[in-house]
Amino acid sequence: MSNTVDFHFSKPEESPGFLLWQVTMLWQRKIRRALDQFDLTHTQFVLLATLAWSSKTAESVTQTEIATLSKTDRMMVSKVLRTLQKKGFVDRKEHLSDTRAKSVSLTPKGREILQKALKIVEQTDVNFFSVLKDQTETFNSNMLALLTKNEERRKWVLGLNPHPWAPS
Repeated sequence: MSNTVDFHFSKPEESPGFLLWQVTMLWQRKIRRALDQFDLTHTQFVLLATLAWSSKTAESVTQTEIATLSKTDRMMVSKVLRTLQKKGFVDRKEHLSDTRAKSVSLTPKGREILQKALKIVEQTDVNFFSVLKDQTETFNSNMLALLTKNEERRKWVLGLNPHPWAPS
């Protein structure tokens, strides 16, 4: 029996998954440092930003909609929103037409902290991704393609969509 493990790739830097992991960890570390001054976790920031973005086009935003848009677990969203409510950043109320759902809105304090944090996070992103120079649009397009195709596959596995990679 061999003591070695066989990998598909000959070097770690040939693995897109491993590279994505490393880049994600580095980027999250920088974002976490940027958000420390606001006493916000990265997840709290993302959920606040998702809520604010959704509120631009919808009168009422539910926890489920926040979870769906941010591609995060519903139970985790519920827990984080409770924390944000305790901090005074969001209000959570029973939905007007669905008693099982919670409507979520930013408080004035939440809007203020999000606006301040957003400036720092956006600058952190600009600095981090500046190495891509004129390739940023292509990078974003590639990430959107990964999200779209893999979301289609996830829905197909759950029986929510027809087979995504079958010919039309």
